[in-house]
Amino acid sequence: MKVHSPVIIIGMSRSGTSMIARMLDDLGLFVGKKLTPNHEAVFFREINDWLLTQCSGGLEDPGTIKYLLQDNEARGLFEEFVRFTMKTPHSISFLGLGKYLSCRTPERLDVPWGWKDPRNTFTLPIWLDIFPDAKVIHIYRHPLDIVSSLMTRRKRGLSRLKERHSSFRPIYWYYLMHKFILKNRVFVDIRGGSLEEGFTLWEEYLKEARSHVERLGDRAIEIKYEDFLERPSELLKLLSEFCELKAQDNEIENVSEQANKSRAYAYLNDPRLKAYSIEIADRLDAYGY
Repeated sequence: MKVHSPVIIIGMSRSGTSMIARMLDDLGLFVGKKLTPNHEAVFFREINDWLLTQCSGGLEDPGTIKYLLQDNEARGLFEEFVRFTMKTPHSISFLGLGKYLSCRTPERLDVPWGWKDPRNTFTLPIWLDIFPDAKVIHIYRHPLDIVSSLMTRRKRGLSRLKERHSSFRPIYWYYLMHKFILKNRVFVDIRGGSLEEGFTLWEEYLKEARSHVERLGDRAIEIKYEDFLERPSELLKLLSEFCELKAQDNEIENVSEQANKSRAYAYLNDPRLKAYSIEIADRLDAYGY
């Protein structure tokens, strides 16, 4: 039985990582049994959330993971604890009952597998401690398309507190209290509410991801979202081979039809974002945009 090391998908949220994860899933990459609507494995996302929380970090402030990575004692203990967690029945949410009974832990999976989570971008060193032969796929996208999405997400989150008739507000807010405060869930992502902060956050993710790609050499591959939309079949085939999938050309062609070219550079349709892109043209150029 050949045990496979995972393929770990990194990149900032809204970068196209969900699309790539879905396509690779369709071609045979096992990415988990219980998934979020964004195609994130709940099991690994919960561990990533926990790792970031130990450093007072999160999706919008992931850089604090450095305090854990620099603490050799804590890092070693956390690695052991995560390995233990992967061997418990809790991993059924990722493996499914059948794979759990046969493998007992993701570490023993004998099929091509992996998972997608933007938090991987910063927690990756911990996962490489556990899976030293893991491969990495980095997807990146024009920052202003991401910033636009972040601003929309903030607006939608805050609307929960505004767009309710006053007579129903106490009941609805009581529901929100139970859903978000008592369950310790994120209510709204605030940091991406401004153009500058959103762009700065994108820079943090891109720099971190590229540092991993450079260090891993041929065990990492970087794909520009806009290039993928332009040449989906070609790049999906490249990713399929990278993941050691046995997908046929016709399967790749069919799956690649999910790509929507109109999603590339969508910010150009927004006058405010277009004007901001001109304002920061030199900064964009430094990253290939």
